[in-house]
Amino acid sequence: MSFTVPNDLERELNEMLTHYPQKRSASLMFLHAIQERFGYISPEAMEWTASKLELQPMNIYELVTFYPMFRQAPAGQNHIKVCRTLSCALAGSHQLRDHFCQKLGLNSAEYGPQTTKDGKYTVEFVECLASCGTAPVVMVNDDLCEKVTQQQADQILAKSAAP
Repeated sequence: MSFTVPNDLERELNEMLTHYPQKRSASLMFLHAIQERFGYISPEAMEWTASKLELQPMNIYELVTFYPMFRQAPAGQNHIKVCRTLSCALAGSHQLRDHFCQKLGLNSAEYGPQTTKDGKYTVEFVECLASCGTAPVVMVNDDLCEKVTQQQADQILAKSAAP
């Protein structure tokens, strides 16, 4: 296994384990910490986590593939998450995602996150961003954008393209 956890992160994870009566219970927190450090969760990281928590790799893989907040590949520098739940869908989020894809040269018919060739943008649908009253909503990295129109989408792209 070629995955190595830096000493400071391993200390953090070991301390985290002391808060759980069973190692398995720390699985989600381990995955969050690993993704925060590395940007995504590689197959090697899943194996390392399983070993550390005395689980089978499948136990970790099923968590990573079930929860949409976990990534199995690096995201672009600007991660654009478009809410697709009912309020946002009714307010035009599907057209909004198509617009982002078209502007960035991505295939709007493709399922899952897509990253531009230069690694600058990742566009993906996500489940509820918890702002149904201001639909459609988009999250760019950690910034929530509400009532987003296609014109505002263009402004978001222009702002993120600026140095």
